[in-house]
Amino acid sequence: MSDSIQITDSAQDYLAELLAKQNVEGIAVRIFITQPGTPYAETCLAYCRPGEEEPSDERLELEKIAVYLDSNSVPFLEEAVVDFNADRMGGQLTIKAPNAKMPKVNADSPLEDQVNYVLHSEINPGLAAHGGEVRLVQLTEEQVAVLSFGGGCQGCAAVDITLKDGVEKTLKERIPELSGIRDITDHSDTTNAYY
Repeated sequence: MSDSIQITDSAQDYLAELLAKQNVEGIAVRIFITQPGTPYAETCLAYCRPGEEEPSDERLELEKIAVYLDSNSVPFLEEAVVDFNADRMGGQLTIKAPNAKMPKVNADSPLEDQVNYVLHSEINPGLAAHGGEVRLVQLTEEQVAVLSFGGGCQGCAAVDITLKDGVEKTLKERIPELSGIRDITDHSDTTNAYY
């Protein structure tokens, strides 16, 4: 079994019961994280009928259920625990994924994850003081990181300097493979500016 996620017996019982009610032969559970490695990460559990899984999914055969893990989410599901707490109202399924928002990245991780990691662990905490944040919008084929500046950074006169000096320098130091950085924010909107 993948050491990335733990599904307790009570959670398996509960999920097995739910799956049985679906009356679909071979139905499984699929676990994935939307926007993994960002502050907006959400861990999701869904029914997965045969054929609905992705070819790259990791399949776990548990005692009572089968689980598919989205391959992109696996690193973020490390140390995750799916549990079921029974109570008088029937109970509640909980998913704790401590690493969903903070990825464990290394040099082998996809470039996108590495960029997100540096943004969230090093760059955004500094910008937060100004009410700003940076997001990775996309990584081009030329390995250029396209970033979006939100909050107080938008329309800030110093943003070009901040961007060029701080963010680009930090990202390139941490991730030598990056060829450059572009910014998609329109800095002519000064409604939110911080001077």
